[in-house]
Amino acid sequence: MAGVNPYIEQSKTEKPTRKFTVTFLPAGKTFEVDPAKIPYNRTGLPGSILDIAEGAGIEIDHACGGVAACSTCHVIVKKGLKSCNEATDDEQDMLDDARGVTLESRLACQCVPNGSETLEVEIPSWSRNLVREGH
Repeated sequence: MAGVNPYIEQSKTEKPTRKFTVTFLPAGKTFEVDPAKIPYNRTGLPGSILDIAEGAGIEIDHACGGVAACSTCHVIVKKGLKSCNEATDDEQDMLDDARGVTLESRLACQCVPNGSETLEVEIPSWSRNLVREGH
């Protein structure tokens, strides 16, 4: 599911212009992001960590469909946070409902890297979708 939540402030994002990598922890899977292929699955904002994870075959729970209406896609950007768009007040308010929030916490559906740095993203155990319907 993709779309935009009309009830929240829209993030100002900068699209990447060159390839970069994202490593997803704890799986240790590294994925090369190709700006020409964004959006990968139209989940969350185009080019968001959630969109990139879906393209890499990494499961991150996202109960609201990636429109910043829940906090289930909470991730921790361990490396490369400065290359990501700034969190809006609405995203920060939603993160107040997440477990284990740190200073590097973001909603994967709203966090869009610009490609200027490599990223290392930790998916907390409660955000990993290990079982999906239909499997």
